[in-house]
Amino acid sequence: MTLPLDRRLHAFRPDLADDTLKGQVEAERFIAGVPARVIVPVAPLRPAPDPAHGIDTQLLLGETVRVFDRAGGFAWLQSDHDGYVGYMPEAMLGEPQAATHVICVPRTFVYPQAELRMVPQAALSMGSLVAVTGEAETRGTRYLLLADGGAVIARHCLPSGQMLGDDYVAVAQTFLETPYLWGGRSGFGIDCSGLVQLSMRMVGKHAPRDSDMQASFGTEIAREELRRGDLVFWKGHVGLMEDDQTLLHANGHTMTVGRENLDAAIERIGWLYDRPTGYRRPA
Repeated sequence: MTLPLDRRLHAFRPDLADDTLKGQVEAERFIAGVPARVIVPVAPLRPAPDPAHGIDTQLLLGETVRVFDRAGGFAWLQSDHDGYVGYMPEAMLGEPQAATHVICVPRTFVYPQAELRMVPQAALSMGSLVAVTGEAETRGTRYLLLADGGAVIARHCLPSGQMLGDDYVAVAQTFLETPYLWGGRSGFGIDCSGLVQLSMRMVGKHAPRDSDMQASFGTEIAREELRRGDLVFWKGHVGLMEDDQTLLHANGHTMTVGRENLDAAIERIGWLYDRPTGYRRPA
């Protein structure tokens, strides 16, 4: 028996579908989609074209997508980064542009010019992709000048393809005290699986977006094998191990990214979500 396709990862509706799904779904039309990129700092992706609908996830500045449909002010699209499908206000999309750098700190500002005393134009999250056209220096601080206008602190960026080392736990630690946000995937608000995904991305590791997808990621291990970098899963939740005793996770208890003793977390979470469903070591 063929299992139904996941609407989060496959673009299909009765009237329209991704042409790679021909033979797998029925639709009136199949198309390849039109390339576009996100032109706002953080863009919400929803399962329906309705601003009152909760978000599934977020896309960051510069990330690219394929747009299958535009109607009623919304674009129906699929992310090139993790394959997530949903609806986004079409005003948040623009023409594709090759990125040269990635933001490598949890949050940074875009200034109208190379001058940190000026009022910022925007704030960007780690993982945002920018195109740099030049450099400038003011009072010893180096800036990168952006193709879209403005300037960012040079030390807050890495050239595309360069990673923040190989320790994704160290990256996740930089998000401590960041507010918890359901569906969040940025330095302004993040959820449990978003923290795992974004931290791994910055060291060159690809992780699926949602915790149920991550629950089959890597290799299953026993609790007594846990070490730094391993993942602990509950139904609908995931955390990273800082060491064999300490859990780092974005959680709805503190409403932040926080750390706590694993045994204490298991006891606290158990009354609502039961025991952990598994332990895994990412590839």
